[in-house]
Amino acid sequence: MPKPLDGIRVLDLTNVLAGPFCCHHLAHLGAEVVKVEAVGRGDLARQLGADPDLNAKGMGVSFLAQNAGKKSTTVNLKHPKGKALFLKLVETADVVVENFRPGVMDRLGVGYEVLKGLNPQLVYCAISGFGQDGPWVHRPAYDQIIQGASGIMSITGDGESAPLRVGYPLADTVGGVTAAFAIAAALNGKPRGSIIDVSMLESVLATMGWVVSNYLIAGVEPTAQGNENPTSAPSGAFEALGGLINIAANKDEQWVLLTDHLGLAALRDRPEYATREDRKRNRLALKAELEDVLKTRPARDWAKELNRIGVPSGAVLTVPEVLEMPQVAERGFLNSYSDVPGVGRDIWVATTGIKLDGASPTVDTPPPVLGEHNDMIWTELGLSLEELDELKKDGVI
Repeated sequence: MPKPLDGIRVLDLTNVLAGPFCCHHLAHLGAEVVKVEAVGRGDLARQLGADPDLNAKGMGVSFLAQNAGKKSTTVNLKHPKGKALFLKLVETADVVVENFRPGVMDRLGVGYEVLKGLNPQLVYCAISGFGQDGPWVHRPAYDQIIQGASGIMSITGDGESAPLRVGYPLADTVGGVTAAFAIAAALNGKPRGSIIDVSMLESVLATMGWVVSNYLIAGVEPTAQGNENPTSAPSGAFEALGGLINIAANKDEQWVLLTDHLGLAALRDRPEYATREDRKRNRLALKAELEDVLKTRPARDWAKELNRIGVPSGAVLTVPEVLEMPQVAERGFLNSYSDVPGVGRDIWVATTGIKLDGASPTVDTPPPVLGEHNDMIWTELGLSLEELDELKKDGVI
């Protein structure tokens, strides 16, 4: 079956996470993604991850996680011959994605206006921490900087632990998904050809619509609520035997079902729990009452029973636990590659969380070693192997 982005060529000039994660999605949706990497070192993610040996090989886990299915070329954009090569490559492309600091591409002589002159239908996407203009435009930005600046850390944790960083690079991944969505939309533009400015800060704020709107519309400043859901009660994480269980009894009928199942129907007669607003005001006392019963049995047992009667529930799992669950393991979310070059062993990587016509989009090839596709890509532009050898000796590719 053809994929939605079959026939689309994307030049991926990005490093580490937000940009590569964007292009990871585009590759799985069928685009030909050509990584354009720095000569000799490549994407910084090649040196990052929990396995020092792979970092030393230039195939760090952080790189392997989001570069399957891509091709790798190297070019020195600071060298006149390298810039000329890149400009020829742009003429063959549909999309360019970069996450340099604002202004870097212009200083290199390969900014949007130059590329647009060569390829008027080009979709050019620039991902940055704060956007391409504004008072913060030249500030450096990493995921944790954006988490702090966006207000996420101020509402993560509880009264004792907040501000607290979210436990994975949320700002980078949200920025990457936002960019992929914008690129897919822009490719449908008529006439095609546009520049997309993705601010990681604004991308994150866009996902915070509920808490932002509570402040803008209701005048309620968001605060850290820990594992409690501030919109309802009982709704949050509760102690069970040997672990936590999430319970979301957000509707009155779910409150009735929950208290009946736990043998706590008498709680409904108490004035402090009479309405949702009453329960919200007295949520901590209510939590203690429920936990007296929940602590008598394991979270997974309670979750099965509560879900069966219509009270949304789930045990709080670790990452290894959820990856082993049939719900994930049997739906094609993970993909494997055998004896990966540069790695020397089999690897498993996550795909996209999307299903198209009942199947998870996958890519056939593993993450590439640095410059693996130099000969393929550059000879397509008419260069001979002898010319490529000279360019390699000169440090151009």
